[in-house]
Amino acid sequence: MIEEVVLVNTDDSVVGKMDKLEAHKKGLLHRAFSILIFNSKNEFLLQKRAPGKYHSGSLWSNTCCSHPRPDEELIDAANRRLKEEMGLTTSLKSLYNFIYKIDFPDGLSEHELDYVIVGFTDELPLLNNEEASDWKYMSYHDLIKDIDIHSDAYTYWFKMIIENIDNHIKLA
Repeated sequence: MIEEVVLVNTDDSVVGKMDKLEAHKKGLLHRAFSILIFNSKNEFLLQKRAPGKYHSGSLWSNTCCSHPRPDEELIDAANRRLKEEMGLTTSLKSLYNFIYKIDFPDGLSEHELDYVIVGFTDELPLLNNEEASDWKYMSYHDLIKDIDIHSDAYTYWFKMIIENIDNHIKLA
């Protein structure tokens, strides 16, 4: 099945759609989301991306990330992917968005208007091994410390989210 992404301009107006891999090869701006799940201790649920992912494999990242399909609402897409990747269902809310671009050594790039979405649950994940190889909970303090020491073990976009998250929710 061809997976398409929604191409957008910097104002998030739709300008087209394209095969996901082609959009990543051409570095075209498209809509995406990154989900942050917290437990009742206010800890982040992290996933370790599966080694076979088309980029950033085996790196730690936010709970789940993906792209809404054309004609799919953002929160519906986030709920779908959270269930598919992590086996979790919870209420989700969009927090903010930002644009980033990064080129990878394999010729692919991420150029995304990324919506940061949050949810809360104490339910334990049931991983889809094609998407994630491990998971763990970490406090904000421990996460900041670990990113400082092991920056290369985390995805680019997740580090950007963590750098700015305290501007949007209180974690301390």
